[in-house]
Amino acid sequence: MIEVENLCKNFTKPILTKVLREISFTLETGTWTSLMGPSGSGKSTLLSLLAGLDTPTSGSLKLLNQEISVFSEEEKATFRAKNLGFIFQNFRLLPSLSVEENIRVPLEILGKVSSEQDKWVSELIERVGLSHRQTHFPSQLSGGEQQRVAVARAFSTKPAILLADEPTGNLDDENSEKILDLLSSLQNTFASTLFVVSHDPAVAERAHTRLVLHKGHLSQEFPQVISK
Repeated sequence: MIEVENLCKNFTKPILTKVLREISFTLETGTWTSLMGPSGSGKSTLLSLLAGLDTPTSGSLKLLNQEISVFSEEEKATFRAKNLGFIFQNFRLLPSLSVEENIRVPLEILGKVSSEQDKWVSELIERVGLSHRQTHFPSQLSGGEQQRVAVARAFSTKPAILLADEPTGNLDDENSEKILDLLSSLQNTFASTLFVVSHDPAVAERAHTRLVLHKGHLSQEFPQVISK
C-alpha cells in the first residue's frame, strides 16, 4: 500500500538542510501506523511527501503501486481526491458550511452528487454521533464535535489511505479517546491504511506499526516495517 525506499528530502535555503535521510519502510493495506518524534525531526515533511504536497530530493515513494513523486501537480491533485483522506489538528472545516455540507465537500470535488451519496453522508453523520447537529455550523460545535466532522469528511470518499496530522492535538483526554475509537471503527470498516503523525502516546498504543523519526532518520523499527 505504501512503499518508501531511500527517501531523502533536502532544503537548500537559507542553507543546505537534510531533513529526511534515506528513509525506507513498507506499510501493508489496512494497517494503522503512528509516526512520532521530537519537533524538527521531519515528521511534517514526511507527511507532506506522502500527501504529494512536496517532492522528494531522491528516493522512491509509491502509494497504491504508483510512483507519485513523478506525477505532475494536476496528477497529484487527482490522485489525492480519489485515494487519500486527510485529518488535521485544527479541523479545517469551512465556517460557512453546515456539518452535512462540510462532510459532502470531498464527494462534490469528485462530482459524486446523488441521492445515494446524500444517504451515505447521512449514514456517516450518524456513525460519528452528530445527527442532532447535522445543520449546525462549525462555530456552534465543540472542539470534539468539530473533529468528529473532520473524521467523517476524511472517510466520505472511502479512501484507500488516510493521513492524519495530530488528530487529537487540540482535544482533552476524553474527546481524544472518542476520536481514536472512531478512527479505529471506521478504519476497520473501510480497511483504509491509516498513517498518523502524533505526539500522543495513546495514538501509538493503537497502532499496528510505530515509527520514530530523529534528526531525519528512522531511529526505531517495529513489526511490519522495513528500515534500511
